[in-house]
Amino acid sequence: MTELKQKLYDHCREYLRRNIETLEQAITDAQESSQNETKSSAGDKYETGRAMAQQEIDRNKQQLAEALKQKNQLERINPQTKTAIISDGSLIITDSGGFYVSISAGQVNIDDKIFFLISPASPIAQRFKGLKANDSLQFNGKTYVIKTVS
Repeated sequence: MTELKQKLYDHCREYLRRNIETLEQAITDAQESSQNETKSSAGDKYETGRAMAQQEIDRNKQQLAEALKQKNQLERINPQTKTAIISDGSLIITDSGGFYVSISAGQVNIDDKIFFLISPASPIAQRFKGLKANDSLQFNGKTYVIKTVS
């Protein structure tokens, strides 16, 4: 189970690395685009182009800040730690699939099994917190029976 947790953790790290790299490049590209705008005879067009580039920069900076926050959150998790009670960094195997409480990154296929990468702040992670193997919970009309926690 520790090897599986390490694979999930490594996937999360790589996911964030790529996301951060993409956002940093998008910010650089938008800044260059804004600086390369040349004032044409249509002054309004120039100002509109600069304003749109600035909005793009601001949007990407917000997304980058969130990705960096997720990276800091992930770095506080030790994938080698085993837990009996669900908390941040837990790998949860239920009768309806696997969940890794780490960052919000959708689903991933590891070793031919689907796992959901969920943020500790997500509603389902909040419901899982404090539970252990053989406990069950209801979420969105579905019952989950916890088989193992590590």
